[in-house]
Amino acid sequence: MSIETPIAEPAVAPEAPVAVRIVPMAQAAPPLVDREIVLKLDAVSCWYGTFRAVKDVSIDVRAREVTALIGPSGCGKTTLLRTMNRMNDLIPTYRTDGHIRFGGEDLYGPGVDPVAVRRRIGMVFQKPNPFPKSVYDNVAFGPRINGFKGNLDELVEESLRRAALWNEVKDKLKQSGMALSGGQQQRLCIARTIAVEPEVILMDEPCSALDPRSTLQIEELMAELKRDYTIVIVTHNMQQAARASDRTVFLTMGEDRAGYVVEVDDTVKIFTNPGQQLTEDYISGRFG
Repeated sequence: MSIETPIAEPAVAPEAPVAVRIVPMAQAAPPLVDREIVLKLDAVSCWYGTFRAVKDVSIDVRAREVTALIGPSGCGKTTLLRTMNRMNDLIPTYRTDGHIRFGGEDLYGPGVDPVAVRRRIGMVFQKPNPFPKSVYDNVAFGPRINGFKGNLDELVEESLRRAALWNEVKDKLKQSGMALSGGQQQRLCIARTIAVEPEVILMDEPCSALDPRSTLQIEELMAELKRDYTIVIVTHNMQQAARASDRTVFLTMGEDRAGYVVEVDDTVKIFTNPGQQLTEDYISGRFG
């Protein structure tokens, strides 16, 4: 069973400056150091032609946690995120070195179907991109093209409930998804993603175009979804990273403009007692 993830190039939003040190909210669950590793990146480098955008990244993404990728604009966060489900394969000049293992299998190994990868590792883009279809048909699209044989009405309702959207749209299922508010559209895109039952959800700045109330709704939704899914999010919002994630990966770039990992740790540790001066400088707003 496979599905092509909807293709949309994410818009580039200006990065908001961070003026103060952020103290994160208490995490919903205690740190779990023995979490299963879902995605394992080993010496991953990302190239666009002769330009290396990301160099030698080695990180583990743990099951049923939210992992945040933070860092200054241009350090390769989105490139790295899109590498995790082979979305960058759609760019002719792109190539990847190193290994990304998912369930023990190298995602870039011979014979691996990138479309199947994108079904198991879904993506939510920076700008909400509902299809020009009804709310119902947006959610049903993936299961239909995958030959879903169960009760489609129940699947659509369950997906919308899990995306915390059902109560707002249950009387609007035949209306266009494009008519919803920005925050509702983003949750509709999340419902569309989880309707095909992925194992990992990648989110590329999913709140950058949303108002504070909608942003909070998405963050609360992530806290619910991580009970069943592994989530990796790119964010320029330090408060959001501190509030919503369990682990944080801080990247910056060298003189060659290639992004690299400075520090990876539990989010509470990163924001209260970072191990690297560069991390301290970034989260306190001294650069970036």
